[in-house]
Amino acid sequence: MILTVTLNAALDLTYHLDRLRPHASNRVGAVAARAGGKGINVSRVLHALGHETVVTGLAGGLTGTAVHRELTAAGLTNNLVSIGGETRRTVAVVDEQLGDTTILLEPGPVVTADEWMQFLYRYDKLVAQAAAVVLAGSLPVGVPANAYAELIRRARVHHVPAVLDADGQALRAGLSEAPALIKPNASELAAASGSSDLHAGAAALRAAGAQAVVASAGPDGMIACALQGSWRARPPQHLAGNPTGAGDAAVAALTLGLIQGAPWPVRLTEAVALSAAAVAAPLAGDFDVTIHRRLLEAITVEPLPALKRQTAS
Repeated sequence: MILTVTLNAALDLTYHLDRLRPHASNRVGAVAARAGGKGINVSRVLHALGHETVVTGLAGGLTGTAVHRELTAAGLTNNLVSIGGETRRTVAVVDEQLGDTTILLEPGPVVTADEWMQFLYRYDKLVAQAAAVVLAGSLPVGVPANAYAELIRRARVHHVPAVLDADGQALRAGLSEAPALIKPNASELAAASGSSDLHAGAAALRAAGAQAVVASAGPDGMIACALQGSWRARPPQHLAGNPTGAGDAAVAALTLGLIQGAPWPVRLTEAVALSAAAVAAPLAGDFDVTIHRRLLEAITVEPLPALKRQTAS
């Protein structure tokens, strides 16, 4: 079983428009509402691929009730901890003509110290049964800034590898506990490492504690930096669509590769193919099966040369 943690869960609303016109009234052609947040999206992809997964995290209020109900309807094993605050909503506005998406993110609830302790009690029981745990997304107000570091440490007690997909202080704190894998995008990597170069930035975060780093370059693919070496994977073409959830699909693929012990070129191929197939799907957490299968045969992976060590002058 793969456990996913979404501490700042959401109800994702997706609006599809023929054309988004700023400063004007816009008629929405189609609306979808579903439980979301990065960890939940990872579980959706794992479930679709036929793997056992359990969702945990925090949810509350009327929006939280809607999240609970939608997870049950989707057939996902739901072990969210109920809180008093109101779960946030996110709005993705998809411009069909441009193939572009605008995203609005609410801040989320305030979590009390007692609610955080209740979550830790639930987490300890769940992570003991997991093959891996995915810790993903932002932290709501009230949750400690070192929350992911604490969860990685508790997972290690049970010899469970942790995959971390976060940014800012939550990512930097998590590095101190040597997560098995982190997956920043280019901007998150630059902010955490101080380098705009993907390979150099990934190497810096490995040196800071991560056992492996996979950095996303968006439509240009991904690079991996691990003990065994470094690689770059590229898709054969750019796909237009909704990028929301593409990174979560990549995390699902990378987590499976981790627990299966797949070679890194295979892991990267799966991650890039699944990520691109998610862009082609209308909703976060979904992916286009046909595109996924086609891209698995078309992804190119090349080793990257070792970085020269900087010496003091």
